[in-house]
Amino acid sequence: MTDPRNSPFMYAIGAFVALFVTVQSLVFMIRAYREGKRLGLSAATMRKAIVGSASFSVVPSVAILLAVLTLSGALGLPLPWIRLSVVGAITYELPAAETAAQAFGASIKSAITDPVVFSAIAWAMSIGCVFAMFLVIFFSKGIQSGIHKAQIKDATWSGLLISAMFMGLISAFLGSALGGGLVSILTLLSSAAVMGVFGLLIKKAKLASLENFAMPVSMIAGMAVAAIYSALAGGRTI
Repeated sequence: MTDPRNSPFMYAIGAFVALFVTVQSLVFMIRAYREGKRLGLSAATMRKAIVGSASFSVVPSVAILLAVLTLSGALGLPLPWIRLSVVGAITYELPAAETAAQAFGASIKSAITDPVVFSAIAWAMSIGCVFAMFLVIFFSKGIQSGIHKAQIKDATWSGLLISAMFMGLISAFLGSALGGGLVSILTLLSSAAVMGVFGLLIKKAKLASLENFAMPVSMIAGMAVAAIYSALAGGRTI
């Protein structure tokens, strides 16, 4: 049986998607530069903006790279590369892949070599994300208008509502972490502690520039302590 994960066809699709996104980004950047010149912005100011934006884009992209590496063990490199280089996010891709795999009695904790299971995972990861884009296209204006009206009417209540929605989303992912044994729980707490330290530095020390570093550093710290905890547990989740 042919392993579909790292086939030339998958790499060809990945290369095409990466090229398309790169060209699109360059087109927008060139148009933005020309618009800046039309508005009278100096070349030095625009170069400074470009360098600053590039610098603050590199570190957050580490989180995306880590997500690709996390999924590549089970799904190969091309599929996670395709998904996470465009509109994907580890908070969606991982549960979608695991849910589709479990429907076939498999798991992404091991390599997915069955073409049928791999195809189902690819469809689940890709189609499930399409609906969000349609929601943005057709309903984002109405949603933003509703939130704006709620904020004007009662800022406290609207803030609580948004916070509750966010916490509900986070809670949906806590089950798998808390059910993974002591190693998973300790890893979760350690990553949360690192994120908490960043939060204190950002709010109390007024280091707003650290906002772009919080997520990737917390993920790297979580992966590091997970390896340490697993080694101490003898490779078991406890």
